[in-house]
This record gives sequence, C-alpha cells and structure tokens, in this order.
Amino acid sequence: MLLYTLRRLLLMIPTLLVISFVTFVIIQLPPGDYLSNQIAELRSQGDAAALEKVQFLRQQFGLDKPFLEQYATWIGIWPGERGFSGLLQGDWGWSFEYNLPVLDVVGDRLLLSFVLNFSVILFTWAVAFPIGFYAATHQYSWGDHGLSFIGYLGLATPNFLLALVLMYFANVQFGLSIGGLMDPQYLEQPMSWPKFMSVLSHLWIPVIVIGTSGTAGMIRRLRANLLDELQKQYVVTARAKGMGQTRLLVKYPLRMALNPFIADIGNLLPSVISGSAIVSVVLSLQTEGPMLLDALQSQDQYLAGSFLMFLALLTVMGVFVSDLLLAVLDPRIRLSGEAVQ
Repeated sequence: MLLYTLRRLLLMIPTLLVISFVTFVIIQLPPGDYLSNQIAELRSQGDAAALEKVQFLRQQFGLDKPFLEQYATWIGIWPGERGFSGLLQGDWGWSFEYNLPVLDVVGDRLLLSFVLNFSVILFTWAVAFPIGFYAATHQYSWGDHGLSFIGYLGLATPNFLLALVLMYFANVQFGLSIGGLMDPQYLEQPMSWPKFMSVLSHLWIPVIVIGTSGTAGMIRRLRANLLDELQKQYVVTARAKGMGQTRLLVKYPLRMALNPFIADIGNLLPSVISGSAIVSVVLSLQTEGPMLLDALQSQDQYLAGSFLMFLALLTVMGVFVSDLLLAVLDPRIRLSGEAVQ
C-alpha cells in the first residue's frame, strides 16, 4: 500500500506539469494580452505618458518574450523579472487588472469558494444517500415515485434559474435580498469571527441552489446501483442464510454501490466549482467564479492561469484520494491492477 501511494504521488508531478502547459496554451490562444489591449486603447486616446508606462510593464513582465520562455517563467523554472519566482515557489504572478499580486487578489475568494463548495458536497451526500437508499429498498412505492418525481425536477431545473426564482420570491414576498455571501459591511474586511458567522448565515441559499441538480443526479445513480446489487446472487445467498436485512444491505450491496461515487471524487469538487460560476454571478457571490470569468475576458493571464491550476490541483488530488478509498472499500480491487483469484 505504501509503495502504491508513493507511486501515485510521483505520478501527480508530470500530470500537473502537462496540465500547466495545456493551461498556459489555452490562456495564450486569444490574440494579444491584457497589456497589448491597454496599449491599443491608450494609442487611440493619444496618452503618450501612460503608453510608455504600459510598454515598460510589458517588457518588465516578459510578455514580449517567446512563448516557451514565458511558460518557463510562469511555472518557476526560468528566472523572471520583478522578482517573479513562479508557481513552483508559491508565486502566482501579478494581476494586471487589479494591479496587485495574484495571491492578494484571490486569497479571500479561494477561502470562500472552498467553504461554499465543501458545504455543497456535504449537503449533496447528506441528502442523496438516505433518499437513494430509501428509494432502492422501497422500489415502486409511493415514496419512491414521489422522490423520483422530485429528482427529475431537480435534474431538469438549471441552477441559475432556481437562483433567479428564489431571489424573486424572497424580494416580492418577504422584501429580502438573498444575494451575496455576507453582509455588505464585511466585504472589504479581513476574515474575523463576525464575518465568518455572517458567511454561515448567508451560506444555506447558495448551497441549496448549487447542490440541487447534483443531489438529484446522485439519488438516481445510487438507486440504480443499489437495485442492481440487490439482484445479485450473493445477496440472495446471504438472505437464505438468515442474515438480517439491515446488516445485509450495509455490509454488501451498499458498499458495492458506492464504488462509482468514490471513483467520481476526482471530478466532484472541480465540477461543483466550475458549475457554480453562473450561480455566483446571479447571486453576487464573492467566490472565484465571477473573477475567473472576468480574468478570461480581460486576458489577465496570471490571474486566470492561477484559478485554472487550482482547479487542476483539486482534480488530481481528488483522483488520488478516490484511488486510495477504492482500494480500501472494495476488496475485489487489487492495487497492482490484477484480478483477485
């Protein structure tokens, strides 16, 4: 197990390097960059002094260098200007749009994004598993039909539409504004206990909105997987030997039905984060989604690249965790990849 874990950890290094190269290619695909767009705008305005400053910044940050040299500087294997040491040394670069280091721009937003999306995952699993378990063990009952209908509604309703409906009814019926993740007085303040409590008081609405479709989909998958396991011969044999229904369900079929969910951990958190971008815009949430969209539109390459690499790191770490959990959960899986005899 230790050798397998070390091998998986070492495999993450070239994986992240390849992802970083693809990410840098993607953010460089549009013609020009943030400073070249600024230069074009200043030329049209005839502002010579500001134009010289922007051209100086372009040279200082190496945006006039070849593509591979820019990439090597960004990840930290080539010395950069202005003391830029690169991602490998914890330097995420400079945000041209905000005129601040990227870490200063994204610090609070990454923390709030993590809190929000971790809460969404907990909500999804806490709601989906008992409902999916009940629906599978009470197949074709009134409860199963009712929960299936609600699940189909959740799958068919876009998250942003649900957010708009909730905002409308909260404003019209109760005169409340449910946008944002905190009270306005805490927006520019550092994290504190009152600010954290304000975040918790505003958190439940975006959690429900973002988690609805994922919860509905997980209920359907768990129900289908568990029903498939309940028809297998080992379940029939265990029942014939007199094993109790609850112990039988928890010890065997439920564990086997969890395999697809454990394997999907690598995609769960990044998909939640990327899928919440539109909802964050609609609800005015102070998360990374709106800022990532703005960074991509304005070609603020270091800011956009840092967000994308953060998502990639979450994906790689999630896949690593899911591989380890699968090996522990299912004894039929061999770490060497060979079938159990």
